[in-house]
Parts: sequence; structure tokens; C-alpha cells
Amino acid sequence: MSNRKMITAALPYANGPVHIGHLAGVYIPADVYARFQRRLGKDVAFICGSDEHGIPITIRAKKEGVTPQDIVDKYHEIIKKSFADLGISFDEYSRTTSKKHYETSQDFFKTLYEKGKFTEEVSEQYFDEQANEFLADRYIVGTCPNCGNENAYGDQCEKCGSTLSPSELINPKSMLSGNVPVLKATKNWYLPLNEYESFLNEWIIEGHKDDWKPNVYGQVKSWLNDGLKPRAMTRDLNWGVPVPLPGAEGKVLYVWFDAPIGYISFTKEWAEKNGKDWKDYWQSEGSDLVHFIGKDNIVFHCIIFPSMMKAHGDYIMPKNVPAFEFLNLENDKISTSRNWAVWAHEYVEDFPGQQDVLRYALLSSAPETKDNNFTWKDFQTKNNSELVGIFGNFINRVAVLINKNFDGVIPEGDINAPELEEIGFKATEIKNYLENYEFRNALTSFMNLARFGNKYLADEEPWKTIKTDLEKTKNILFIGAQIAVALGNLAEPFLPFTAQKIYDIFNVKQMNWNDIENSKVLIETGHKINVAPLLFSQIEDDVIEAQIQKLEQTKQNNKKTNPNATPMKEQINFDDFTKIDLRTATIIEAEKVEKADKLLKLTVDTGVDVRTVVSGIAESFTPEEVIGKQVMILLNLAPRKIRGIESQGMLLLTTKSDGKLSFVTPDDQVENGVEIG
Repeated sequence: MSNRKMITAALPYANGPVHIGHLAGVYIPADVYARFQRRLGKDVAFICGSDEHGIPITIRAKKEGVTPQDIVDKYHEIIKKSFADLGISFDEYSRTTSKKHYETSQDFFKTLYEKGKFTEEVSEQYFDEQANEFLADRYIVGTCPNCGNENAYGDQCEKCGSTLSPSELINPKSMLSGNVPVLKATKNWYLPLNEYESFLNEWIIEGHKDDWKPNVYGQVKSWLNDGLKPRAMTRDLNWGVPVPLPGAEGKVLYVWFDAPIGYISFTKEWAEKNGKDWKDYWQSEGSDLVHFIGKDNIVFHCIIFPSMMKAHGDYIMPKNVPAFEFLNLENDKISTSRNWAVWAHEYVEDFPGQQDVLRYALLSSAPETKDNNFTWKDFQTKNNSELVGIFGNFINRVAVLINKNFDGVIPEGDINAPELEEIGFKATEIKNYLENYEFRNALTSFMNLARFGNKYLADEEPWKTIKTDLEKTKNILFIGAQIAVALGNLAEPFLPFTAQKIYDIFNVKQMNWNDIENSKVLIETGHKINVAPLLFSQIEDDVIEAQIQKLEQTKQNNKKTNPNATPMKEQINFDDFTKIDLRTATIIEAEKVEKADKLLKLTVDTGVDVRTVVSGIAESFTPEEVIGKQVMILLNLAPRKIRGIESQGMLLLTTKSDGKLSFVTPDDQVENGVEIG
């Protein structure tokens, strides 16, 4: 196994924040693996960055009325900070709009072009004549031929999940203008993936059947069985890396051509800062390349990118591509468009200092081999029962007992005690799981060591033996201290913030993983420790209920046809409704109320009588504007005094999008006093 690890994590789109699905399915497992490899003494480059090209960026920009650059600048910083706040230890986190990335991806394209690896093909693509541009698949909407959804995209129907092409849509329209697009001929450069089928079969199907995840192997095998086709590596768009060829104006590199090259360009940036040679990581057989991705990116990382690297000729192939399945939220699919998500930056704000709780909860529910589910109740249980009740409880008891009974000094003990064997056993077990990308099993093994420590203390009862057998108590707490320091070290890949707290409590430094496996004594007799704060705190029901209610509000908002509509008021029954007396009426006089900028005093002919109504409409209407206006009035509302004036009713109004008020009026002029309902 190589001593050098080139580890990448899928580039997040910079069109919105990252959520727990991203964290559980890519970034936290990748971080655990990178931290673990560093602890083995490996030469690690852990690389990621924001994917700042592609249609999701331009769609978001058009919705918000800003430029694509504005969007990526905003979300790159939010995403980068979220990762840092949650302890994701990238060696380099960059962006695909960087100068180095443009140079690297254009050079890569030119190399393939000069080697004759592309074919030039003219095809007919949808074109918006009013917008004067070719339409990417996501800019075309129409009726899904499979389920009849009238808002299907040119690449997918989000209602039934069908993969589509623009030509399959019924009644396609442009999202830019709303017009029907026309087909127009355009030239692009294609990579003939069919020419790489034998290479991919030999490399993956024959070479990785036993060591790659079944979901990755199976999906690749299915693609290869169906036969690969040439795929366009350029697009007719105005946002992206320009195609570096004469006569290619208005064309950019396909986002899935330039995005994975980001791994290379970001490694170059990191290497330049740290006096390294980037080629050692990407072009040397002494390097292991590992891609952490979600299952929706398997085809790009196992077929398209490897074919690109094979065509180039200078690059190593991935050693493994551990793709994760999807994480659901409260038994529903996470959806950014529906805001059905727990956003990383909001979690950090809502749970300050509890980053490791989220890391632990997501790792324990990591969708390694099948889709999994996150619930706030389960999150609470994992914190209160496991982190507080097992792990935190053990560390605290050991530190408190040593401080209380031995003035914070590690007592003497038996370095050959059989209980110490468990430390090396668990360190090796966790290592084997992590080497095989089994993060949930590794986390369980770690927590089992904490359970072992708790049981040991419960069985030996040092709080009792201190009164009857001092030497035995010394040995118990000596062993307890070894387990506690081991737990701190073994926790670091999973719970880095907590690990540092344990190092501080026991006044120790982080150790190499192999030393933990092979050393029984991790903290010496006579070593002075510090007072121990609580590692974790209970999360109360009201905190969890607030998060559940936040999601419930999201669910209610998703039912709205008008996102600006306020929530429905408390239900009334039919008898309540029949008591309401709504009538047509006409305003015959109007004047401002003294010392009240918002109020007008109105004289209203209701058909039943003429009465006074005080209404807060002065910021939307002048008195002159409302005289003669036919309105609707709630006639049987109990009178009340407003600024000393008795108001005898309420007029029906609504608020427009600009914040101004508008009267609810009959479509046609009618007599005053006509009942509504």
C-alpha cells in the first residue's frame, strides 16, 4: 500500500449552502479517512473546492437578478466557512473560477485536442431566438412524456424521476423567454467514450470486482453493458471555462470536463504553497488516488474522468471510489428546492460548540451501502445516551477521580494488566474498518472501547475501594487513564474538537496510530493532568422540538401557491362563518386623523346606514383618492374607539407585492348594502 494518499471530495456546487446530506454522504467520511491516514504517518493531500460553473449557478443568478460571479462569490465563502466550522480538514479548498484552474483545464483540453482524442460533430440543439442563445437542458421545460408533469426539465422530471432529453419533452419552452425554442445546428467537441470500453472493463470490471463497493461496481458494469457513446465535452454557454481553440467563441468546457480537473488544479495550488511537486500525487504510481463522492456522481468519476485521464496519458487511475448513497431527513428526501434540509451553517449557529455531535450523528447514520435517515429525535438520543452517557461519562469519571484522590497525578499501575490489551485490539479493529471505508463499524468499535471503560469502572468501583484498598484503586485509575487517553487519540478522526479537549484534560499530545496499537502505556505514572470540563451536555426536548417545528414550517410553506402568503389563521366552524355580515358600501367622505400618520376617518354609506370607519390606509391612499370608492365592509364588527373616534366596521383590503394596500371591490358597480357570501 502506498505511503502517499491523494484524497478528493466531490466539489459542491456554489449555488447554495451545504446540508447534512452532503456532509454524511461525502465530506465527513472523507475527512475521517484523511485524518486517519495522516495519523498513520502517510503523506496526505486532501483536496476540494467549489464547483462554480454549470447551469445551477446561472439559474440561481437569474432568479436572484444578479451575475453568476455574484452567486459563486457568496456561496463559496458560506460553504468554505461551514467546512472549517465543522472541522473538515482540507489541505486545500479552492474554486473553479481561479486562474490556476482555468489554465489547468484549458491545457488538459488542448493536450487531448492535439493528440486527436476528440471528434468534431455538428448537431441540432434547442435555441432561444429571443434570448439569442443555445439552451442547456435545464433551461428547457415542458411536459414529461412519462407522468404528464408540465414542469419537467430537459434532463429530468423531478416528479417521477425519469431521465430525459430535451427532444422527449412535450411542448418544450425556454425558461429564458417562455418562447418555443427552435432547433439550430452547432459544432461541439466530443470524447468518444466507446473507445475506452475495453480499458474500463479491464480496469474496473476485472480489476476491482472484489474491493470496490457493490453500488459503484454495479453501476459502472450497467453503463458498460449498455454500451458507451461519444459525449460532448464543450457547450454553447456564456458561463464557464472558454474553449481554448480558434473559432470556438461562445463555447465553454462541459462542466463535468472542467470540474474534476479542479482536483488537479487545486493540488497544484496547494503544492506551490507548500514546496511540493503536484505530479507526485497525480502522476506517480507511488500515490493512491481516492475519490469520495455521492452515488449520483459515479458515472463521472468512474467513466468520464478516467477516460479523460487515460486519453491524456500522464495520470494514475483511482485506487478506490467509495460512493455513498443518499441521506433522508425525517423520512423524506432532502431537497434544496423545497428547503427540506438541515443546513450546515444554520446548525453551527443553532448548536454552538457542538460540531462533533453532528459529526457523530451523521457518521453513525452514514448511508454507506443504502439510503439512510436522519431524525432530530435520533440525533438527541445519540448525544444524550452515547456521547454524554457513555463516552463523556467515562472520561469525566476518570479525570475527576484522579484529581480528587491523587491530586491530578497519574498513580502507579500494572503495565501488563489484561484490560490494557483492549486498547491495541480496538485500535487495530478501527484501522481495518477505516482502510475498508466502513465508517459506521469503525465508529461502533470506538464507542465499544468507551463502553468497555465504563464497565471496567462500574465493576471495580474505585469510589469504594479508595476507602479500603489504596493500591487497588491506584491500579484501577492507572488503567482508566490509559483507556481515556487512547479514546482521545482514537476519537480524533471522528470527533476532532472533542479529541483536543481530551488532550488538554490529560495534558498529552496526539500520537501516531501505530503507537496506540502497540503501546500499553499511553500516559506515564507521575504525569499531572488538568481539571476536566464536561465534554458533552444534554440536549433538552425543547431544543429538538424547535428544530422539528422549523421543518414543520418548511412543510407548510411548501404547500403554498404564493410563497409570500401568511400562514392560515385558526380554523372556525360554519356557525362562526354565518355570523359574518359582509356588505357592499361606498366611501362618501374622508379626512386624515390628527396626529396619526396612518389613519383616515371615513364616512361610509352601507345601504343600511351611514357610519364612521377609522382605517389605517393613509400611507397608501390620500383622502381624495378614496372618496366615491365602492368597497366591502364587515358590517357587524363590534364598534371600538380609535384615537377617540368610534369606528363602526372594517373595510376589506389586501397588501400588494410593493407593500401598498389595495381595496377588495366588486367587479361591477352594485347597490350599497348587497350581502356578500
